[in-house]
Amino acid sequence: MKNPARSSPVSRLLDSSIYFSFDRSGFRRHAQHFVEADLDVDLGDRVCLVTGANSGIGFETALALAERRASVWLLCRSTERGKAALADIRRRTRSRRVHLALVDVSDLDAIRRFADQFGPRRIDVLIHNAGVLPAERVESAQGHEMTLATHVLGPNLLTRLLAPRLRRSDDARVVFVTSGGMYTQRLSLDDVEWHQRSYDGVTAYAQTKRMQVVLAEQLAQAFARTGISVNSMHPGWADTPAVRTSLPRFWHFMRHRLRTAAESADTVVWLAASPAARGQSGGLWFDRARRSTHLLPWTRETDSDREALTRFVDRATRPAQRTPRRRRAA
Repeated sequence: MKNPARSSPVSRLLDSSIYFSFDRSGFRRHAQHFVEADLDVDLGDRVCLVTGANSGIGFETALALAERRASVWLLCRSTERGKAALADIRRRTRSRRVHLALVDVSDLDAIRRFADQFGPRRIDVLIHNAGVLPAERVESAQGHEMTLATHVLGPNLLTRLLAPRLRRSDDARVVFVTSGGMYTQRLSLDDVEWHQRSYDGVTAYAQTKRMQVVLAEQLAQAFARTGISVNSMHPGWADTPAVRTSLPRFWHFMRHRLRTAAESADTVVWLAASPAARGQSGGLWFDRARRSTHLLPWTRETDSDREALTRFVDRATRPAQRTPRRRRAA
């Protein structure tokens, strides 16, 4: 069924402007045609994990899932901020089924420890929301550029390590929270670790968000016969603490047009919880509608580009091989 908000000439014109689509007015225009019953659901039997859940879109996503009675795990890097978010969500929802797990998704060793120690045998929803936008080049614990480690390497490893538990669900869903900024970038592995280029945090962010979209498509194909759905979404322009601190000029000029974090989280929650999203896999979504992954023709990647990303991520997330010690001669 066509959504009248998307098919009208006026709506198509406004959406093509980006400015009147990614902003708050775009959300409110699209939301007029949302099906309210889509999120009138009881998630009492669902186990949901949300990375970067201590603030912004991740917090609002975790809150919305907890309000629907899901067992929600907040995967946070900071003990202090994680505990504060946990207490806030429990207070608002009066749910004791909200839990905190401390894990830095940029640290591959930390992800392996988490996967080994995590208690629940079944996972129904895994949401990759954690994000960073550093002003200067920073390295992860394994020496990878931080946006690459946080947005691409860590989520890929976490998904694959938790795949056996996702397979135990009768409706497993994985969601990548990407960014509209990825539309400006073509998939490229040229100096992907930023050793040669002069570092640009905004470009690094957008490039790794493009990688997330491709990675989600690749994982959807890999899991096609397992019952695990994998999608990506972009939240539009959101008023979050991360935007205020990392993009202060953008926030200053756009602050009156930015979406709330809850509005930007709506499609994440919809993909994670709605019966209408069941069976959907391999798509990029925006305001509950499947969208094109490219707006500019010169950003389209080749099959060899996609294959190169797969090889790179597999190689980068492989456990380091320790060299055996030589025995001393007697």
